[in-house]
Amino acid sequence: MHIDHAARGAALRVGITSVGSCLPDTEVTSRDLQEQITAASGVRLPERTLERVTGIGTRRAAAEGEYASTLAVRAARTALERAGLTPCDVDLLLFASATRDMVEPATAHIVQAELGSRAHALDVTNACNSFVNGIDTARSMILAGRARRALVVTGETPSRAVRHAPSGPGQLRDGFAGYTFGDAGAAVVLEQVERGGILDVDTETHSEHWPVGGIFGGGSRHPRGDEHTYFHGDGGELREVFEKVGTSVLDRMRQRTGLDWNDFRHILVHQVTVPYLERFTELTGVPRDRLVVTVPELGNMASATLGVQLDLVHEQLRPGERVLFVGLGGGVSLMTLVWEKA
Repeated sequence: MHIDHAARGAALRVGITSVGSCLPDTEVTSRDLQEQITAASGVRLPERTLERVTGIGTRRAAAEGEYASTLAVRAARTALERAGLTPCDVDLLLFASATRDMVEPATAHIVQAELGSRAHALDVTNACNSFVNGIDTARSMILAGRARRALVVTGETPSRAVRHAPSGPGQLRDGFAGYTFGDAGAAVVLEQVERGGILDVDTETHSEHWPVGGIFGGGSRHPRGDEHTYFHGDGGELREVFEKVGTSVLDRMRQRTGLDWNDFRHILVHQVTVPYLERFTELTGVPRDRLVVTVPELGNMASATLGVQLDLVHEQLRPGERVLFVGLGGGVSLMTLVWEKA
């Protein structure tokens, strides 16, 4: 599904005007994680297996007493401070994340209570595409006149869905993709801009693949029980699904906008492992020097990945420079968003 605001005319444009992120202080190396798994389960892996297979050397982990909302609030305060805004300057707050503090109420309310704002608050959830979906939802509400200024936040703590004590090789293999996870938070402010802004959005959804990977507990199917609180998914199978889906969403974006890879200062891509990222560049032709590579040091930060990457480069961007967001999420969904700095 393609969405383009050009039909509304050039008078109303919505852009990202401030960015913030949050990384927990605790660093976990792949070596530490592998030793923890061995000590807890007795399952022995060849030395440096996790690092060799994933290309991930370290990742961050939320500490005891830190939650998804904690990371989101810290990122939100940074974004608001950089914009010279207070929480009450925002009239729409979206918590857009694969992680949440609890099933009910929406985590957006917990974030809002901490910030002290009074905005319309709700959650947006779509696996690792949640944050980009949140940005697009906020943009749409501003274009529709339902909001003036939005704060979109994410807080991801997927490391808490990792099985650290598998009962044997089968459980280890079933949850292996979870050992890529790292925790993080991110936030953006969206509002009307006079030039640039979000120029193009496209999505593609292949929901027949939803069982390939996920955390299946906490809902009406499996409301209780530890077995369903861990991430299940074979990394190889997940990769096969995305390769089968192909690059059509990127091809359409390039054809529709007339933009090529070199027209983007940066291309932000959801990153699961280093080999997966290398395969992405091979299939798409995206130049490596356009990427913001975070996965070796920060792991798979779920929907916070693109927000953290944007925060790393935002201050270096000049007006008129463009950034392409490429989201890949379980479900399965793909998403592109073209943004030009005002």
